[in-house]
Amino acid sequence: MEETKKTRIAAVADIHVKETDKGKWVSYFKEVSQQADVLLICGDLTDTGDEVEAQVLSEELKACTIPVVGVLGNHDYEKGRHKLIRQIVQNANVHILNGEAIVINGVGFAGIKGFGGGFDNYMLSMFGEGAMKAFVQEAVDEALHLDRALARLDGDHPNIKKIAVLHYAPIKSTIVGEPEPIFPFLGCSRLAEPLTRRQVVAAFHGHAHVGTLEGEAAGGVKVFNVAIPILLKAGYTVPFYLLEV
Repeated sequence: MEETKKTRIAAVADIHVKETDKGKWVSYFKEVSQQADVLLICGDLTDTGDEVEAQVLSEELKACTIPVVGVLGNHDYEKGRHKLIRQIVQNANVHILNGEAIVINGVGFAGIKGFGGGFDNYMLSMFGEGAMKAFVQEAVDEALHLDRALARLDGDHPNIKKIAVLHYAPIKSTIVGEPEPIFPFLGCSRLAEPLTRRQVVAAFHGHAHVGTLEGEAAGGVKVFNVAIPILLKAGYTVPFYLLEV
């Protein structure tokens, strides 16, 4: 029986491309293309949410010869130009997901930005002022979008291996190292429930620059915080995490 070919997934987050970064990322994307079959960029594609930064990234990504799957992060929303950023960066080879899913090399990828809200017994509840309820609702909505994207993969491709791409953390253990008072702004346990229920192989996120590289959600789902500062601290000279599925 012929062995199923493995897919090499490279993952990184928080690249924060600046207007002055022209030419900076070409060798990086070439190196990733040699090492992997798919590249995941888990949010904060731009530094200040400016379309000029998105245009720089779009040009740099031409050096990437493998499919790219990404999500936007909070920095990409900073100036309210997130739709424009997505439009600029997306092309036939670059897929920016927002509650959607895509199949590449027989692996299903579902992507959302995610949101804050806290973890485990300290999750914020839907109670109190309208502003607080709206904050909690954002995380609920993001978790629903992720679940629907994963459900579509299950429906269209039964038994497919699934990978989740997020910006905010779905579990607490991958943000450990950050100041505890800001944990509620770094992610939310509501995002983990779809990962477990839909039996995702692994989830990648960023956002917490002083977190922990690897953790695990319920059901044995591997979770990786692939923010560039964490990868560099872990000794990755070319900062991307490589996972074979």
